[in-house]
Amino acid sequence: MVETMLLEIFGTVIILGVIWVNVKGLEHVLIHQRWIFVCLFLLPMSVIFDAFYFARNWLIFKINSAPKMHLQKVKKVQNQVKEWKDGGRQIKMCTARPGWQTVSPRVGRYKNTHFNIHINLMDILEVDTNRRVVTVEPLVTMGQISATLNPLGWTLPVLPELDDLTVGGLIMGVGIESSSHKHGLFQHTCLAYEIILADGSVVNCSKDENSDLFYSIPWSHGTLGFLVAAEIQIVPAKRYVKIEYQPAHNLKEIVDVFTRETMLDDGNAFVEGLLFSEQQAVIMTANMTNNVEDDGKVNEIGQFWKPWFFKHVEKYLETGPGVEYIPLRHYYHRHTKSIFWELQDIIPFGNNPIFRYLFGWMVPPKISLMKLTQSETMRALYEKKHVIQDMLVPLNVMKEALKTFDKEVNLYPLWMCPMLLPSLPGMVHPDGVEDQMYLDIGAYGTPHREGFHYKDTTRRLEQFVRNVKGFQMLYADTYMTAEEFKEMFDHALYDKLRSQLKCNEAFPDVYSKVCKAARL
Repeated sequence: MVETMLLEIFGTVIILGVIWVNVKGLEHVLIHQRWIFVCLFLLPMSVIFDAFYFARNWLIFKINSAPKMHLQKVKKVQNQVKEWKDGGRQIKMCTARPGWQTVSPRVGRYKNTHFNIHINLMDILEVDTNRRVVTVEPLVTMGQISATLNPLGWTLPVLPELDDLTVGGLIMGVGIESSSHKHGLFQHTCLAYEIILADGSVVNCSKDENSDLFYSIPWSHGTLGFLVAAEIQIVPAKRYVKIEYQPAHNLKEIVDVFTRETMLDDGNAFVEGLLFSEQQAVIMTANMTNNVEDDGKVNEIGQFWKPWFFKHVEKYLETGPGVEYIPLRHYYHRHTKSIFWELQDIIPFGNNPIFRYLFGWMVPPKISLMKLTQSETMRALYEKKHVIQDMLVPLNVMKEALKTFDKEVNLYPLWMCPMLLPSLPGMVHPDGVEDQMYLDIGAYGTPHREGFHYKDTTRRLEQFVRNVKGFQMLYADTYMTAEEFKEMFDHALYDKLRSQLKCNEAFPDVYSKVCKAARL
């Protein structure tokens, strides 16, 4: 009797599933019902993964074994480069780190055809409070750094958002945070790099030593050498950030408030904005503090039962301006729990209070594990129906840029983060000799613009960004031609270094690594 009832229920579920697929279409179901696999498998796997690496990193730092092992690990990398040379240099080199382990949505095709160099460098080597410097290996993550430095009373001037972002990715690629209007990009807080060159030698570079190499490494994506260590500035940390929420209800007000708060001479350690529609935004300004005026205003937003941060921010559109205090590390990783707002497309009920209280402690699923378990069909569907882009444009074209994003993708929320771009050598610098304030517009999610086409739309956005002398973050898909790419990024110093260091036979050039043709 019970068996018959179960079979009937199971059969009914199958029939309903078939009907659902027929009504919604297989493509819709593959994208929007992935939550079943994510909840049952990827969330538990992510917890185990995080617990293992947290324990491993804590132990390594406490026993201080990383500095002793660093030279040995660097020697292993050098030996692999020597093996490549002895083998006749027939193919070019790249790191052996699988594409699925990166936060970037891209999975590089070149990994299958290049000589893979294994770089197992994932430790914090030294925290020097006298020099105000932390020395780290390239696979150290932002979550690892904040967990180590904050209890010691220190932090990074620019600590990019997601826990799994690595130092190597942020240096060889790009990193930004809501403090970037004060300190620039992540690369601008770095003091020195340790690099293994194409000939296997190890060199140190800084603004005073091998300066051309130092300024060329950022945005080069591992095409000038292998990063094996970096020295990064640290600054004193405080217990909380006092954050002020300022809603704005038309585009002019959004631009005016955001620009005013960004350009203040002596205030606002952190500035960001969330644009919820073309006419609705919340601008957030924050400063570190050890003092809390009212304990009732403390919001430990990082606790698993708390609402997703962007949903918490959205309520200020209705309630008006507000002030609260967020513990520093919770603030740094405020968007991690919901992967900005990407998780709402994967687990639509993820912000429901019942889900948060019962399963929120397992969130978020590891991006790397989601990529690993993503089928080719799913990857193709995401490429066609999904946008993940960050575009850097001069702050003075903010209004025009936001209108362009609305016209092309109609995707909200949009992340708005100001950044100071210093006039320094390298691939990315202002159009002129003066430092300039830029704006990062982050678009993540499913576009709602009728007529959206993943390639044509992205190319129009790229064209707009080139026209205003802006830049596209290269972790995402770029559809530019090689000529358009060189128009956006200054290759003068980069090409000079490629020739001097004999990189042309050792590494692909940066365009070959990031263009659409290089992706699986």
